[in-house]
Amino acid sequence: MPVAPEEGTRLATDDDLPRLVELAGEAIEELRQGRGGEVWARHAARPAPYEPVLRAQITDPGHQVLVGTVDGVVMGYGVATSQVLADGGRLGIVTDLYTDPGTRELGIGEAMMDALIAWCRDQGCFGVDSLALPGDRHTKNFFESFGLVARAIVVHRSLT
Repeated sequence: MPVAPEEGTRLATDDDLPRLVELAGEAIEELRQGRGGEVWARHAARPAPYEPVLRAQITDPGHQVLVGTVDGVVMGYGVATSQVLADGGRLGIVTDLYTDPGTRELGIGEAMMDALIAWCRDQGCFGVDSLALPGDRHTKNFFESFGLVARAIVVHRSLT
């Protein structure tokens, strides 16, 4: 009888950086292909090179960087930050959440999202934001399963 793969989530370390860089690149390229993705990639995506910022975020107490694993192999990553707003309140923002497409129904994303939300709560955040591109129903449904709902719609018109 086949043994089910073991999934897990843990804090990222410097040893994970090569895989984090690889996954960040895959995530950005995947999102770039969707509706609104090209403008998102130019405007809001993690800037290249990815390694220096990820390295800094791993040790920055204002960020939580996690990896999702299958049988101990890193197959996903997630990053959250806590932003202080003009009124002094804190808003948690999940800036990155990605799993390798071949491991997407194993629960890695759910485990990372649970851990990122818990971290945001521990930071005193009143809420959590993230981003789903238009037409990306899978991501929208994923976030809605954690209670995240649309609170703004960004509109755009290309001039080129």
